[in-house]
Amino acid sequence: MEFEESILVQLTDDMQLSVEAEAKDLMTFHCQRCNRVLGDSLSVCGELKSLDFLMCLKVTDDVIVTDEMEYSGHKGKLAHCIYSALKCRGCCSAVGKVVHSAPLQLAVIRSVFLLFKANINCYILNCGLMVTASSLSFDLKPLQEDMNEVKQTFEEQFDKMSQIKSRLSDGSTTTEMDK
Repeated sequence: MEFEESILVQLTDDMQLSVEAEAKDLMTFHCQRCNRVLGDSLSVCGELKSLDFLMCLKVTDDVIVTDEMEYSGHKGKLAHCIYSALKCRGCCSAVGKVVHSAPLQLAVIRSVFLLFKANINCYILNCGLMVTASSLSFDLKPLQEDMNEVKQTFEEQFDKMSQIKSRLSDGSTTTEMDK
């Protein structure tokens, strides 16, 4: 998700995660007040740094989407958006928003769970550490780089298969029985 002139920050390779955490680390997200599990790092699809939101595709059943829809009005970074609040089932504290309607430049955040990083703790599974989400960066590697890596792997495999096929068709390979 790379956008210009919007509140979405361009993604970079420089992962600046503090407390020894890395983007590939698996973690669970917890309410800061009552420690209920709200989601995990497998559902993260980015972050809105300017609003301090973590973008998730799904959350646990302990996140309640309120029935009331709010309109942000003409001010702020979420101007002209209609959204519902996200609350923790355990303590009813506000943990985020889900945007139902947004202008074109914010279309990417529609129907995505936006969790307030300031109200969330992260439990990093591989080191057993609990840190605030605000202390971490959830920048994702651009999809193009992943695609290039996959393409390179396929090309290497194709080259190996082509060499084997060529040797087989030339009859240059010998089996143990031919010797």
